[in-house]
Amino acid sequence: MRLNGFWMTGTAALALVAAGAGAQEDQAPESPVAGQPMVDALTIVSWGGAYQESQLKAYVEPYVEANPELEVTWDESSAEAVAGMRAQSEADNITWDLVDVTAADAMRLCDEGLAMEVDINEIAAPAPDGTEAEEDFGEDMLVSDCFIPQIAYSYTFGYRTDVEDWGGESPSEICDVFDLEAFPGRRSLEKRPHNNMEWALMCDGVPQDEIYETLETDEGQDRALAKLDTIKDETVWWTAGADTPQLLADGEVVMGSTYNGRLFSLIAEQDQPVEMMWDAQAYDLDGWVIPEGLDEATLNRVKDFLWFATDTQRLADQAKYISYGPARDSSAPLVGQHAELGIDMAPHMPTNPENAQNAYVQNFEWWADYRDDLDAKFQAWLAQ
Repeated sequence: MRLNGFWMTGTAALALVAAGAGAQEDQAPESPVAGQPMVDALTIVSWGGAYQESQLKAYVEPYVEANPELEVTWDESSAEAVAGMRAQSEADNITWDLVDVTAADAMRLCDEGLAMEVDINEIAAPAPDGTEAEEDFGEDMLVSDCFIPQIAYSYTFGYRTDVEDWGGESPSEICDVFDLEAFPGRRSLEKRPHNNMEWALMCDGVPQDEIYETLETDEGQDRALAKLDTIKDETVWWTAGADTPQLLADGEVVMGSTYNGRLFSLIAEQDQPVEMMWDAQAYDLDGWVIPEGLDEATLNRVKDFLWFATDTQRLADQAKYISYGPARDSSAPLVGQHAELGIDMAPHMPTNPENAQNAYVQNFEWWADYRDDLDAKFQAWLAQ
């Protein structure tokens, strides 16, 4: 399945997961910096919650086991990665060593010279069959010269299944989010413009293929905000991926947006009375960037870690803990069941055909160009 030519070089192979295909684990060759001086401490910036836990289990813990002298510190500031890296650069005080970001944020950081340009074949190991990393990830994954891909995921909605005021009905379409009459109750939306603006325009009658053309105009932006105005008083605004799952679990909201993997954890692992609404899910990519200006010993440690953490087996292992598609073609056949629950992961992936019928792909380049201006406008609207 190809979605507007998007990333399927990396996740079309999820069909193999559904088919239960298997493969042998091969040991990746040593990293190009093996044996060179390295620091014994690493600060990794990520998103917290179930996603960060999947990173910890899939590759941080096994890497530390092989390198017991290393101490890893987590910073859960990825949602503010651009602002954080700008501030550190301006202060000439780089305190982050490796940062997990979305594709659009990677583009912005690369364009501003805050993230280091990399040769993916020198940062990431070849596939077990010898295929170079560049080919194994594919050009649709390598969206920036600074971006080291990890996963494909989506923003979607979860909703509680026990809301008495809904009269036995359940939301099934994105515009149900804006229908307070049929589905009363508090919602949660991210405290950023992306996705919210697109969903608002879709539910105000704008065709998907005209969304970004419309958003380029002041009139289109105002139209999106006017649609969001209709539910603003019933909205809780989240800033961390773990917020919506917690709000849903506590009954503080009846529906809310977040990353599909966070909802998978809430539903499958925590057995909460929540279901997923896949309609108009927004595809995105996530990966690493290396801050510009690291000293040589720190950079060597980062490169050595990345060589391990982005290899075929490690990306496959991450998909055993959270329902995000691995970025490598060679990883997908190694993913089958959840590492702890024993359930088939394929039906929970955003790229599963049943889940992807009305999906859309975020325009990473567009958001890289317009994000700062729309952030300012969106925050001003929130303050009104």
